[in-house]
Amino acid sequence: MTPQQALSIAEEKGLDLVEIAATATPPVCRIMNSGKFFYQQDKREAEARKHQKHIVVKELKFRPKIDEHDFQFKRRNAERFLLEGNKVKSTVIFRGRELVHSEIGHRILTRLAVALTEVALVEVPPRQEGMTMVQILSPKKEPPKAKKPAEDGKAAKKAAKKAKAKDDDGEQPKSKAKEDKDDGEKPETAAAGAATRKSEK
Repeated sequence: MTPQQALSIAEEKGLDLVEIAATATPPVCRIMNSGKFFYQQDKREAEARKHQKHIVVKELKFRPKIDEHDFQFKRRNAERFLLEGNKVKSTVIFRGRELVHSEIGHRILTRLAVALTEVALVEVPPRQEGMTMVQILSPKKEPPKAKKPAEDGKAAKKAAKKAKAKDDDGEQPKSKAKEDKDDGEKPETAAAGAATRKSEK
């Protein structure tokens, strides 16, 4: 029907004429309560945003003369960022004549990528950008291997230790009672021995 006819029907029913699919040919409209429709639409979008994962790009800066300890520290940070689902932008900063030896920066970034092979993919390989060399690593979609078997083994060991301790606690009173019994018998034996010695005299 024509828009005018649809509008007149909507007015009669006290509702609104809402365009649902503007790109369709002809465009699709619906007679409905627009306030309720837009409220539900906003609610759906908010719910989708809530479950949406935001990927953050974390930056790590290196120098061509970086020490081994510093490199390992930054490598661990990069691994943590990647496991959290973020991207890592690793940058080597050159100063002055260091730029002549750009292969050192390339070597550092390649070493980092190799060290993080299990958790990262090279999204942007090392490339020169003025006085810096940049590489971008993104997390792998597959989750890292779970360490559940080892944890289960530890839990089993703990349970076995607890059971053993419980058994030991349960047996303790018996052994104590036995000792008490032995202690109770000792005076009688001592008295009988004294009486025997007197009779012999």
